[in-house]
Amino acid sequence: MPSQLHETLLLLLNNRPALAPELLRGALRMELPDYSDVRIASADLTDVQPTEYRADGVVCCYLSRSPAEMERSAPAKAPDRPVLGIVVEVQLSRDERKHFVWPVYVTSLRARLECPVCLLVVAADESVARWAAGAIDVGGGNLFSPWVLGPAGVPEVTDVAQAQADPELAVLSAIAHGRDADSDKSARIAFAARIASLGLDAERSTLYFDLIMVSLSEAARKELQAMNPRKYEYQSDFAKRYVAQGRVEGETIGRTALLLRQLTLRFGCLSTEDQTRIARATIGELDQIGERLLTAATIQEALGSH
Repeated sequence: MPSQLHETLLLLLNNRPALAPELLRGALRMELPDYSDVRIASADLTDVQPTEYRADGVVCCYLSRSPAEMERSAPAKAPDRPVLGIVVEVQLSRDERKHFVWPVYVTSLRARLECPVCLLVVAADESVARWAAGAIDVGGGNLFSPWVLGPAGVPEVTDVAQAQADPELAVLSAIAHGRDADSDKSARIAFAARIASLGLDAERSTLYFDLIMVSLSEAARKELQAMNPRKYEYQSDFAKRYVAQGRVEGETIGRTALLLRQLTLRFGCLSTEDQTRIARATIGELDQIGERLLTAATIQEALGSH
């Protein structure tokens, strides 16, 4: 049965399908074809044989057909054509059987889509990542090589604006680096992911808060407490209260997220001190900052700093 961590990593990729090609291009430096849309596809890769093959996930990148292509194609052709299929596998431990089924996943999806297909393995442990990255001899001198992303390869998202633009990547970063030896860095990553989660819907915000919390080492949690005077320990309880009682806290969360976006767009990346001040502000204080933002020339004027 899949573990909680296994399902958590899959959930992040399912919540944001574009994360899979972003990781291939950004973290693994893979050259991808141009595409205009990314969608989750069926992970059932069974062919006409009775054996069932089911990957953890499948993401497809599509490119819109030009008017000329649409004219040349049959009426049944869809307006978008697949240009890349990505089979996603979350691997928590070594499993020699995967060396036999991974090539099947890729070739089955390639036959279905009739476009290039690759395998992205997300490993929760560096030793598992090294094992998964080994070339697979499929016979006849042919080698199959998956693209593997271990914790060290996950981008370290410490910038709040970047985290807000891609909350799932920010949470993945917190999961991958929450227990790094550099607890200060881990806390900054967790802080960015926490702020990015504020503006999401209640269900995702609740889940992401808890995922960030359980991913931190004790040292990183203490560092995060120092960065945020509102005390990080209560965040998990806060997430539960957010769903149950919602309105006042929820309104504060929504205004905080919106104000952070507005200030970042206006003045660029905010300092940790400024982010913390906004995160701990009351609704009344947030309203005052919003009013000053209309005419402020600097971030200090907007925040009312002297």
